[in-house]
Amino acid sequence: MTELRNIAIIAHVDHGKTTLVDAMLRQAGVFRQNQDVAECVMDSNDLERERGITIFAKNASIEYGGVKINIVDTPGHADFGGEVERILGMVDGVILLVDAAEGPMPQTRFVLQKSMESGLTPVVLINKIDKPDARLGEVEDEILDLFISLGGDDVNMDYPVLYGSGRAGYMNKDSSLRSGDLLPLFDTILSTVPPPKCKLEGPVQVRIANLEHSDYVGRQGIGRVERGTIKSGATLMVIHRDGSQGKARVNRLEVFSGLGRRTVDAASAGDIVIVAGFEDIDIGETICDLEQPEALPVLAIDEPTISVEFKVNDSPFAGREGKFVTSRNLRDRLFREALYDRALRVEETGSADTFKISGRGELHICILIEKMRREGYEFAVSRPEVLLKEEDGQSLEPLEELICDLPQEYAGTIIERIGRRKGTMMDMRAVGDRTRLTFDIPTRGIVGFRTEFLSATRGEGVMNHRKKGWCPYQGEIAQRQRGALIALEQCDTVAYGMFQLQDRGDFFLGAGVPVYGGMVVGEHSRPGDLVINVGRTKKLTNVRASGTDDAVTLTPPRVMGLEQFLEFINDDELIEITPQSIRPRKRLLDPEARKREDRKRKAVA
Repeated sequence: MTELRNIAIIAHVDHGKTTLVDAMLRQAGVFRQNQDVAECVMDSNDLERERGITIFAKNASIEYGGVKINIVDTPGHADFGGEVERILGMVDGVILLVDAAEGPMPQTRFVLQKSMESGLTPVVLINKIDKPDARLGEVEDEILDLFISLGGDDVNMDYPVLYGSGRAGYMNKDSSLRSGDLLPLFDTILSTVPPPKCKLEGPVQVRIANLEHSDYVGRQGIGRVERGTIKSGATLMVIHRDGSQGKARVNRLEVFSGLGRRTVDAASAGDIVIVAGFEDIDIGETICDLEQPEALPVLAIDEPTISVEFKVNDSPFAGREGKFVTSRNLRDRLFREALYDRALRVEETGSADTFKISGRGELHICILIEKMRREGYEFAVSRPEVLLKEEDGQSLEPLEELICDLPQEYAGTIIERIGRRKGTMMDMRAVGDRTRLTFDIPTRGIVGFRTEFLSATRGEGVMNHRKKGWCPYQGEIAQRQRGALIALEQCDTVAYGMFQLQDRGDFFLGAGVPVYGGMVVGEHSRPGDLVINVGRTKKLTNVRASGTDDAVTLTPPRVMGLEQFLEFINDDELIEITPQSIRPRKRLLDPEARKREDRKRKAVA
């Protein structure tokens, strides 16, 4: 037991967790000296590499001084907080990584609060101290203030602080040093983080904190052995979340070794294991002894904050590009995702081809959409809606803490715009040559704001947010101020027709692109939608005028990605998702049907 340490690395997004893990693995001798290793090797998922963020919690282990150190690299984005909450039950200490220039950010507070609630021992690392705008003294004070504000006790407050650079591969107790290695960090982990508080003797208990799927052995549960010894081949009981029981045989038992795994015959209390053979196991459930079944507390996960509708694609282009297009395909895939992502909820609706998906934020939903389209699924999604709840007869909505870092000259504009979205400024301070604004704002106010924020700050602003709690419903918040440009009929876009319409707004696509009636092809320059003929061609005659025709020069289209379109669309619009295309469209493609629906809405209002 004393030869084992379990730690999680927690931080805000882009503060350097995965880069630090790379350096730890390299200096602990996990890689051969001449081995070619990709940067951020723990980010093995394609989406993680493309976006440069960690989405899924991952495990690795190193050996140092005769002690095995299990390391869990956690997501830094608030939308994937469900991953962080689950794995904290498997560790005894956390490495809190803080950027030397940015200081503690919203997700830093979230993950630290969760670790303190679990009674985990913290080690603080101030990373990227070689940055020109590093401010070590201020960041140290901000970290201390954060611990105090979260109600830290004597154990929490007595944390060691190291300074260094994960990318350069050094950490030191002296902030003036700019070289070295990670041995001070390894020594601090061994001296500060306690061995697992587990019982070596007694009937076995394993709580599952994560799930994986293997084509060879089926579902695999990942969790820590809380008591006793688990053995390969043993028949054990699983106690489900609802209290029901079942039994199965341990077909394969593995532990983490370096970046990989190795099969073992047995694993004792404190170690993190991968168990195969329990096909109906779920996150938070307990594997235990047949003769003495005893369940551990079920892991609690924070509630989702937003929801979207996933619908079967019914556009004129349906089935052209996707491999899985039916409601049965869509249903099976969504419910399968919910088994592995406990922060995601899937609900059936009154319509057989529509499902309600609830998640922790826009990015959480976007990652699911992107995963599905890459797997060949074709479907449509609606605008995100914030989930409300009733308490004591009052409607409550999610409240977020929003932090904006931006140049001073844009502060007034952002304060005004957030005010229109029901935000309240809580703090304003200078951070280097920039200004940091802190707001309390309903989640509804953040939906659709990122694009507006980047435009208002000329791309120089950075915004981060986290769920803070609940607040009374704040009233209506204005949606998109400008209307949509809608294609009249199915055709290919023509440069001549688009050239004549350029003054009507901004197009999302260029010439020669197939469109259909009811598809949104751009943003109108004024309020209200406008139906346009983007397939109009120049009439040809046998009369030739002197000179040449006017050159047709189109303004480059505004290229939008999935997240931008989710922010852009209104309640009466959808996004058509296929493996090859992302197309915004109206829910009702027929213009007469849209007019009738609009008249009904006005009559009700």
